[in-house]
Amino acid sequence: MAERSTGATTGAAGRAPAADRPDMVRNVVLVGHSGAGKTTLVENLLTATGTVQRTGRVEDGTTVSDFDEVEVRQQRSVNLAVAPVMHNGIKINFLDTPGYADYVGDLRAGLRAADAALFVISAAEGVDGLTRMLWEECGLVGMPRAVVITKIDHPRADFDEVLTRCQDAFGGGVAPLYLPVDGVGLLGLLSQRFLDYGDGSRTERDPDPGQLGLIEQYRGDLIEGIIQESEDESLMDRYLSGEEIDTKVLIDDLEKAVARGSFHPVLAAAPGVGMEEILEIVTQGFPSPLEHPMPEIMTVDGKPVANLTADPSGPLVAEVVKTTSDPYVGRISLVRVFSGTLLPDMVVHVSGHGLADRGHEDHDVDERVGSLSSPLGKAQRPLAKCVAGDICAIAKLTRAETGDTLSDKDTPMLVRAWEMPDPLLPVAIRARSKADEDKLSQALARLVAEDPTLRLENNAETRQLVLWCMGEAHADVLLDRLSKRHGVEVEKVVLRVPLRETFSGKCQVTGRNVKQTGGHGQYAICHLEIEPLPSGGGLEFVDKIVGGVVPRQFIPSVEKGVRAQMERGVAAGYPVVDIRVTLYDGKAHSVDSSDMAFQIAGQLALKEAAAKVPTLLLEPVDDVSILVSDEYVGAIMSDLSSRRGRVLGTEPVGTGRTLVKAEVPELEITRYAIDLRSMSHGTGMFHRSFLRYEPLPSHLAEKVVSAST
Repeated sequence: MAERSTGATTGAAGRAPAADRPDMVRNVVLVGHSGAGKTTLVENLLTATGTVQRTGRVEDGTTVSDFDEVEVRQQRSVNLAVAPVMHNGIKINFLDTPGYADYVGDLRAGLRAADAALFVISAAEGVDGLTRMLWEECGLVGMPRAVVITKIDHPRADFDEVLTRCQDAFGGGVAPLYLPVDGVGLLGLLSQRFLDYGDGSRTERDPDPGQLGLIEQYRGDLIEGIIQESEDESLMDRYLSGEEIDTKVLIDDLEKAVARGSFHPVLAAAPGVGMEEILEIVTQGFPSPLEHPMPEIMTVDGKPVANLTADPSGPLVAEVVKTTSDPYVGRISLVRVFSGTLLPDMVVHVSGHGLADRGHEDHDVDERVGSLSSPLGKAQRPLAKCVAGDICAIAKLTRAETGDTLSDKDTPMLVRAWEMPDPLLPVAIRARSKADEDKLSQALARLVAEDPTLRLENNAETRQLVLWCMGEAHADVLLDRLSKRHGVEVEKVVLRVPLRETFSGKCQVTGRNVKQTGGHGQYAICHLEIEPLPSGGGLEFVDKIVGGVVPRQFIPSVEKGVRAQMERGVAAGYPVVDIRVTLYDGKAHSVDSSDMAFQIAGQLALKEAAAKVPTLLLEPVDDVSILVSDEYVGAIMSDLSSRRGRVLGTEPVGTGRTLVKAEVPELEITRYAIDLRSMSHGTGMFHRSFLRYEPLPSHLAEKVVSAST
């Protein structure tokens, strides 16, 4: 911990940090809302360790984390980025994640690759709902966590207020180790020393007399919190009896509690302030890969694999946690090695990954690994190997995608994929030109390989290409990359929801196809009775021909013609469903009747029915489940009513959250991913699935029919 005597920080600009043993590695993900200061914190840590010489810059002058062309233009992180540093002989892989809800896929990837988390909270803004949810998610898997309150030098900074909010939001075990003083110094609560960063370097001295009361105010709660987590049951009695507990004992117990994930220290940071303290928490308190549980690993046929550890000499098991495409280098795979050692030029088995519904094909192939590197910004610094517990980048793995497993080719294994949220915002696109259309398929395949939260749909019914995205910002980034990175120009088009048509009543019609030409003519007459069926009835074709008025070989032709016209629609161009068609009479000619003639007659009969009986347009209705904080339930239910939704009920989920169940027309929720985020301040989640078709209200049906004519 930073209360110890620390020694010099090591690191060298331009040289890749390397680890030979898993116990000398720490993988730490930075979590927090957009603007909390995660990227700035990483950049200051890189400077503090000597990894870079100028804050946030690598050799080519680009920023360490936000170097993607979209990030440069938008001035915010949209990708998972790794920044490796060395401190006291320990390699730390800092995983900087996006703080915006649209990029939750990269955030989940960072959680998968890490063994501990730093929650970054702005002293000027506090805790948001998304950060609170992620804290709970980390708690469910027992991930060790610490809190860093940044921007303590901000004019609106209020450390005490934000600390209270963190303790309220995150629950027990959250306590400060340091208190900021005027944004340029820290009071160590255990050591009772003042750490002065005022002149740009860290010096340690006794606190001023006026600061002793502040230390005493917080120190007692901190010590009690540490003792409560101690394995020494006598420690509390000794403390309550007035015995002064040795600081080294407290620090040892603190480190063990942090590693277990039961105590969560709070630190303070600003540019040039608090970096040494954060590095010591990470190296001394956070667990190594040897101490963190392995993900579930199985054989490719689903049998569990037990007793695997982060052993460099064990069987190779690694996972691709992030895939990017560089226009010059090609595909780059960011890989976390869980077991074994990854070497350049070795042949590995690529397995994965069960996301075929999103356009990601399953893999079961062997592939040769190219060179290994340690990424830092755009730079890829060569590595000789990557041992269990470490993270590296591999260039030109042509088949592996995000979420795939790399293992020994003779004993292939599969890491169970981490849970990914469903993309629920559909965006219909089309190429602007024929040249763009020719390149679009390959460009989209690359985007899909990079992003497991993207789902690609070629809707055969609406004939639209649809990108299912996490939100509007996610969609904008994808379109930007298509244009700037892959040179493909596309435009958004109005999304078509697949409607259906049916008949409102019963009628009898005649399909008459009688034409005389120079050779064989066409002669087919069929009399049909058409009536609606209950929802889900499909087509029921009934043959009531007697006496051979329609020859046996032509009865299937009538049905074939009816089905063809049902696919094309009879009113607005949508498929017809749920009807019974009865063929009860007709006429044929010994020479001019044919299969095609009766197909056309069947089609004409269905069209005539649409002229005699009003048709109904049917819209898809979805089963929708919405999980929100209790405070937003009223607004959500009111909004659902305005969308023609039917609320079926609510039920509590855990503490402070409610699940709202409803049935909502699909036409009303095409942009619900955006609207729900706005109503719930980024904390709401929903799931939707097709339920059934129902009649579209007449005033809306008239607009659809008018638009189609």
